[in-house]
Amino acid sequence: MPTRGSKKNDNRPPHRPATTLEGRENQLVNLAVDLAERQMLDGTASSQVVTHFLKLGTTREKLEQERLTRENELLTARVKQLGSIERIEELYKDALKAMSTYSGRDDDEYDDDDR
Repeated sequence: MPTRGSKKNDNRPPHRPATTLEGRENQLVNLAVDLAERQMLDGTASSQVVTHFLKLGTTREKLEQERLTRENELLTARVKQLGSIERIEELYKDALKAMSTYSGRDDDEYDDDDR
């Protein structure tokens, strides 16, 4: 029975599992891609494996990946914008409060008019 790392066409030394979930997931994905490559080279790949990799190379897939990237950038920009808007509102409130104090109104009067 072959041991880990002693398979045919596997010149890599055995590796230990990653310590993080993301790292482990990446290792498993890499192993799956390596297996798919071996199967394609040997001519034993299933039609699903072949179709999967064919789809990855299409223009449509590349455009879809670009669209997803742009959507993520847009969402990140919106989050930043919301934070900026909240900060601006806070600055306006502070400025109005400061101006009302300079004009002789006290804080209680300002709060009453704010309602």
